[in-house]
Amino acid sequence: MRGFLDVKGLTVFLIGVTILVIAVGGLIRINDAGESCPDWPKCFGTWGFDISEQEQGQWYEENPEEVDSRGAGHRYSKFQIFTEWLHRFLAGAILGPLVIANWWLIRSDDTVGSEAVMASNFSVALIIWQGAIGWLTVRMDNEHWSVALHLGSALAFLLCLFWLWLAICDHRDQRHRWIDFNSDFSSKWKDRLFWLAFGGLVTLFSGVFVSTTPGANFGCGVNGIPNSWPLCQGKVASGIEDVFAQSQMIHRWLVGMMEVILIVSCYIIWKEADEDISNQLMRNWIWAATGIYVLNVAIGAVYILSWDIDDGYMEWLSLVHLLLASSTFILLATTWIGATRSTGSVEK
Repeated sequence: MRGFLDVKGLTVFLIGVTILVIAVGGLIRINDAGESCPDWPKCFGTWGFDISEQEQGQWYEENPEEVDSRGAGHRYSKFQIFTEWLHRFLAGAILGPLVIANWWLIRSDDTVGSEAVMASNFSVALIIWQGAIGWLTVRMDNEHWSVALHLGSALAFLLCLFWLWLAICDHRDQRHRWIDFNSDFSSKWKDRLFWLAFGGLVTLFSGVFVSTTPGANFGCGVNGIPNSWPLCQGKVASGIEDVFAQSQMIHRWLVGMMEVILIVSCYIIWKEADEDISNQLMRNWIWAATGIYVLNVAIGAVYILSWDIDDGYMEWLSLVHLLLASSTFILLATTWIGATRSTGSVEK
């Protein structure tokens, strides 16, 4: 308990809860449950999730302005409602209060330093922002741009917590070797890492756009190899006439370009890392991110090819696809943070 109350241990716990919240958010999406609680912060006017179809109908009659895009006749299962309720509970009842508690503890702890205080200030601002974006996502009936913004904000918050953890470790002289890179090598690679992380974020957002746009998953067809994958409607590429309808093809091209860039980067850093262990450490981070990315390309292909006329797609693969894409970005962004700190550009 004492270790948990220490701000370093509590920050690690917050990182774990944030990852869980992101995973549950993906579970909501694959179960088409993003609108299963039409109001916010309550759910059908209650604080619970055990809401019958009759109670849902009565709620819509009393609140016709809350009817979502599926119409007043649509009913959600208790599991769908539970996933949305659990997401809100984890974020609002656990994560939010603990972030504020951590901020208060840090401000009264003279062993963490001014950088940790600044990082904790950002964490509080981001958790408030995330709550506002969550409300907006509900009000906008899960428009693709609002879902992408919600996920992007969650990833930014996760990185902020990691920054906070690093700041605490550094001030206490507890820096971990797995993120301690050579300063000269970091200076050479930090800009490259920034653009690699940015590219990973762009492909992640384009995938979210596809998965949250009605009908976009069918943009390349469901005819199997090779017409649906690796081709799109039997073609390598076609002119862009409708960004929404052809978003799956656009996503694939972005993914393909990013895959090539990552593989080339792996070769370059392999040639440049020489025998320095800290250089090889950065190389391993980039190799790991690339390995996950290549694996995720295969997962995306299997998802497209899993289409069945009776059962549709294997949606659990979509959840894995999202989590692996998020992991690639987090790995690259974390490596960039480590490289930036190793160059001494962040005052300690």
